[in-house]
Amino acid sequence: MQDTPGPNGVIPLSAAELIELLQQRWQASYDLQLVQRRGRLYLQVMWGYQEQQSFPLSRDDYEHHIAELVLVLNSLGVQDDVRGWLQACTDRPRLGKALSLPLDLPPGRASEFVL
Repeated sequence: MQDTPGPNGVIPLSAAELIELLQQRWQASYDLQLVQRRGRLYLQVMWGYQEQQSFPLSRDDYEHHIAELVLVLNSLGVQDDVRGWLQACTDRPRLGKALSLPLDLPPGRASEFVL
C-alpha cells in the first residue's frame, strides 16, 4: 500500500508499509530506532519485537512510534533507501545486536541531527 508521489516525485513511506516490510522480511514487527553516532545517523532494527510477550509497547503505542519515525524518514528523503535495505537485508536482529542502516542525508540535513 503506497501513497501518491510527493512534490519531489518520491513516494512517502507509511507506517503500515514499514511494519509490513518488517513482517515480510522477518515475520515480526521489530522495534526501530534512529541513533546518532560519530557524526552519522543510523536507522537501527532492534532485537525486540511487538509480538514478544515482554515487549514494552502496546500495539497502538508501537504503531504511533513507527508513524513518528516514518515522518522523520520521509522528511529526510531516505524512504527509498529504507525500503531497499529492508527488502535486501539478509541478516536478522539478534539479542544484543541491532542491524544498522547508515542514512545518507542531503547536505545541510545532517546538522539537524548531529550535535
